Amino acid sequence: MKVSELRDMSPDQLEAQLKDAKDTLFRLRLQSRMERLDSPSELRKNKKIIAKILTIKAQKSKANQENQN
Repeated sequence: MKVSELRDMSPDQLEAQLKDAKDTLFRLRLQSRMERLDSPSELRKNKKIIAKILTIKAQKSKANQENQN
């Protein structure tokens, strides 16, 4: 997922994407404990997606706070 796509999302959409990414990460971690993953790089990619979403959420909330002042 591209950062520009994430920036265009509403806060509710970002929250849904974050929940999906966290669920996927949980499933991948569980799968890695039980059996071999087909592509171990998926764990890293998913962590990066979560970090991007959290960063954009923080930027948007900071911008909203500055606009209110």
